[in-house]
Amino acid sequence: MHLFACYPARCDFEASFSLSRSSEKNHRDPMDYDYPHVNDSEITDTLDDSTHSDKPRILLMGLQRSGKSSIQRVVFGKMPPNDTLYLESTTKIQKEDITRSFIDFQIWDFPGQINFFDMAYDSQEIFGAVGALIFVIDAQDDYTEALNRLYYTVTSAYRVNPNITFEVLIHKVDGLSDDYKIDTQRDVQQRMNDALADAQMEYIHLTYYLTSIYDHSIYEAFSKIIQKLIRELPTLENLLNVLCSNSGIDKAYLFDTLTKIYIATDSSPVDMQSYELCSDMIDVVIDIECIYGAQGSSPNGHLSIVDENGDEQEGGDDGGGGGMHPNGNGIAEHTEDGDIDAESLRPAEGTDQGEADASSLIKLDNGDVLYMREVNRLLVLICLLRHDNFEKHGLIDYNFQCFKEAVTEVFEFSQKRNRQHSHDM
Repeated sequence: MHLFACYPARCDFEASFSLSRSSEKNHRDPMDYDYPHVNDSEITDTLDDSTHSDKPRILLMGLQRSGKSSIQRVVFGKMPPNDTLYLESTTKIQKEDITRSFIDFQIWDFPGQINFFDMAYDSQEIFGAVGALIFVIDAQDDYTEALNRLYYTVTSAYRVNPNITFEVLIHKVDGLSDDYKIDTQRDVQQRMNDALADAQMEYIHLTYYLTSIYDHSIYEAFSKIIQKLIRELPTLENLLNVLCSNSGIDKAYLFDTLTKIYIATDSSPVDMQSYELCSDMIDVVIDIECIYGAQGSSPNGHLSIVDENGDEQEGGDDGGGGGMHPNGNGIAEHTEDGDIDAESLRPAEGTDQGEADASSLIKLDNGDVLYMREVNRLLVLICLLRHDNFEKHGLIDYNFQCFKEAVTEVFEFSQKRNRQHSHDM
């Protein structure tokens, strides 16, 4: 059975809360927010160096000690959550380039005590190329001041760039009861709706997430945020839908291997339990590889998802494993300009297609199967399906190869478009 995929036009993915007019509550004017005095020279050099890239930006903003730097280090730096307790407060912009397959942006961590909308800074230069502005609120603290700052930040940024998507992380909820979490989110959302309605700015949409660095919620939130910045998302979702319908797969996720962010999933509802299982599978396989080593590992030290040795191995019938190959089979490499080379996503000529793909299989107690296949060094596909459907794994493997080729073609098209855009600028 063949996989057929179409490439729909880009659509608006923004999931937002509707804002209702209310004047029952009186709020202190957030535009009167007083920022503490800081030495502007501390960030001038960093700011000048940061504003020359044309990559879309994700801004992390919020009050001091709200958890912005911890989020960045845990999600993109793989820092253990407990180690974030020793992080010092941010005093200048911390910029990081994230270039991994379809994920291509800059993330900026802003110090909470500086007003970047002040006349001393060029707001257009800072916020003009922003794709998403993430505002972090500490749910374990009194967030009245944070809401004032959120209102000021959102309304000011919108005037500079109306295309920004505004995301609100109600953070540090790991120590709160479920009822208290829901009440906190409802209160934050209602108070912001009232403030925006009073200012006749109901058209500004905010999306809210309950997050913690100690569970999967922060990865789930960033997955949804980053998906809004991926122009190829409709195509990837359509490919996953076709794969699932033709292969008897209940749920499929396309994961970034380093961050455990899923950049796309099929159209069926996301179940948090299934997402956590798939996310944990990446850690399990990588841990096994670190302990036992990878078959055919490349001498340059790259780490790749590999086959698990033993009776549970299925999918890689040739027994050659799915490790890294020094000749670049199925491996993406960075070119000199920092972009991912699309050709490196393809297996080398003369290589058995099955040898280029790592795979892993986990059978759950309820009879379901977690099946992982490596798309390339940067992406893995993890599927959840019933054991009866997995008996047709030959069909699944064939459809996966069709899916992999389609993803590679989409990536090549994306790279050409990005290069053309950079050339035109």
